[in-house]
Amino acid sequence: MKKVYPDAAAALSGIVKDGQTIAVGGFGLCGIPEALIAALRDSGVQNLTAISNNAGVDGFGLGQLLTTRQIKKMIASYVGENKEFERQYLAGELQLEFTPQGTLAEKLRAGGAGIPAFFTKTGVGTIVAEGKEVREFDGEEYVMERSLVADIALVKAYMADKAGNLVYRKTARNFNPNVAMAGKITVVEVEKLVEVGEIDPDDVHTPSIFVHRIVLNATPEKRIEQRTIRAK
Repeated sequence: MKKVYPDAAAALSGIVKDGQTIAVGGFGLCGIPEALIAALRDSGVQNLTAISNNAGVDGFGLGQLLTTRQIKKMIASYVGENKEFERQYLAGELQLEFTPQGTLAEKLRAGGAGIPAFFTKTGVGTIVAEGKEVREFDGEEYVMERSLVADIALVKAYMADKAGNLVYRKTARNFNPNVAMAGKITVVEVEKLVEVGEIDPDDVHTPSIFVHRIVLNATPEKRIEQRTIRAK
């Protein structure tokens, strides 16, 4: 099956629809599939539920989809750095499901592994546990969390072969492997595309079975979320 597409718009063509749940890799602006996010914006789909560690910044990353009002609900662990997100949420125009960061990572990993739910101590006794089952194990309370499976997963990797085996680079790996697992259809943006067999199997971070479509973006923008420098 051919997995390589000529551009981000072609990679999303025919699979994105109104009302879908979209999982997006990245941490801040590190390791985000920026070309795929822009193509999703340009597709015009509406009423999306977006799963991501955070919501980008104003005008970039997922912030673009907030500006165009294409997201109706965010499932995230951090929502700072984005004034439009703040405005929409405080105005009651945007739903938010706040999730502790480690719990969010495990919800995605579990969804990709076919595990429907799990128990964790994180959030016990807080608003995170409201409306959820709490059980006792060995004298300690744990809250049950449902796993997450997305209709579409948008992933950023450094390199892929044409079968879809992925290699991430340093901290840009972040949420991307879990997001790749959790998508019913996973679309990956890469900086380098090689032939099958050129990646040592021991170097593969996400195997090709999780990947359905690939697009090459050899020159991503790679913005820095907060640039801090030392005074001379």
